[in-house]
Amino acid sequence: MLVETDRMIPVTKLQKELTKRVRDISEGGSPLFILKNNEMEAVILAPAEYEYLVNLSELIEQYEINDVIVKRMKNYKRSKNVKWNDLRI
Repeated sequence: MLVETDRMIPVTKLQKELTKRVRDISEGGSPLFILKNNEMEAVILAPAEYEYLVNLSELIEQYEINDVIVKRMKNYKRSKNVKWNDLRI
């Protein structure tokens, strides 16, 4: 993942500039990458971008479920079904 260095900020500097940085992000700015001890610690996103990523993740999950169903249906044989009454005791 490539991150623009101007979008990275140490957590100590963020503490001083939090209000301004949050305003910038909410007005359509890029995500802000928070560093702690020069390591990526967190990311601040605009709500719309976060919602987009959550929806995208759910869509990918649905595609994965669909792939599993398609693979299982290839081996499905109706003649091997067990009747409900045969399962009950």
